[in-house]
Amino acid sequence: MLLTRRIEFSASHRCVSGELSEAANHALYGAESNESGHGHNYALEVTLEGEPDPVTGMVVDLKEVKSVLERAVVAPMDHRHLNHEVEPFDRVVPTAENLAVEIYRRLAPEFAAGPARLRSVRLYETEDLWVEYEGR
Repeated sequence: MLLTRRIEFSASHRCVSGELSEAANHALYGAESNESGHGHNYALEVTLEGEPDPVTGMVVDLKEVKSVLERAVVAPMDHRHLNHEVEPFDRVVPTAENLAVEIYRRLAPEFAAGPARLRSVRLYETEDLWVEYEGR
């Protein structure tokens, strides 16, 4: 059975690679590379997989899921400039793709011992743009 929990957080970022010139960054990322950066109201859907407990009928305690998401994602990322305040984005370009991978990396150990395992994260950068990552 799959269970998905959604949370939201706001963060700013600048898409720029230290390996590229300013001109190359601008050609690649466009306005996303502007020096001042910009922000998004991200929506994150975290999907867990497991079997309902025969006694409780739940795959996992949703209060605990919310607590993990608040601690591992919202607290370190909400209202932060990702490039300056959240590792590894001081050296990794904070694209939606890289952000989804990092969120998955932070959450996977939290759910590794069960009863539900992390299946995927889906990160909405805007209403019509999202990335989904299932880990490797």
